[in-house]
Amino acid sequence: MLISGFLVSLVIAVPLCWHAVKTGRDSFWLWIILMFQPIGGAVYFFLNVVPDLFGGATAQKVTRAARKSLDPNREYREAKQAHAETPTVRNQSRLAHAAAHLGHHAEAEALYAAAAQGVHADDPALLLGRAKALLELGRAAEALTTLEKLGEDAAHGRTPPAALAMARAYDALGRTDEADRAFQWASERMPGFEALARYAAFMAHAGRKDEARDLVRELDQRMTKLKGQFRKEAQTWRDLAAAALR
Repeated sequence: MLISGFLVSLVIAVPLCWHAVKTGRDSFWLWIILMFQPIGGAVYFFLNVVPDLFGGATAQKVTRAARKSLDPNREYREAKQAHAETPTVRNQSRLAHAAAHLGHHAEAEALYAAAAQGVHADDPALLLGRAKALLELGRAAEALTTLEKLGEDAAHGRTPPAALAMARAYDALGRTDEADRAFQWASERMPGFEALARYAAFMAHAGRKDEARDLVRELDQRMTKLKGQFRKEAQTWRDLAAAALR
């Protein structure tokens, strides 16, 4: 029985390992397949083989979300390697984004600042990325200066994400009225839960707890329509808003 079980496991593992090598998957998948049979093989099959067979936007989104859960540093490693091999502005921006996602805000800010030079000095994505990193580092005044420069671009710089960052900068600097207007504008236009959650937290800290509770209830209602990874992300923002009410 032991030998037959080993043979079955081997029969399953070999083609999966072949698929991983042929399609250029990270080497850690080989360890998962070989060391955690049969569960490792099943995980690899559903996250890598099935999407390759059937494709589709939904399958790809689910796969990306699952990979982030299993290996949250993957994008950072790949971006760092790409930047080391080809230090273009695009790769620099990709690495900065990945660093920020992992909470490496000082690294992200430095990368965005280095990228936003010359012909890229007014690039909206680079300016917004740097401003958000500055906010996380507690450097609100610098963030506001960066966002004001971004706002000079009427076509690409005045967006809901930029308004949300502006609101956070105003709030940190004690400019409450301006923060309120920016939070409201962003929360009415920005998809997802972040803008509403940050506005609710702002209201709670400003003593407007009844209004904040109304927004938290709205978040709760919206969450009933979400599933899986989308619900998990929404829950994080909902919890941020609720925590401000305690």
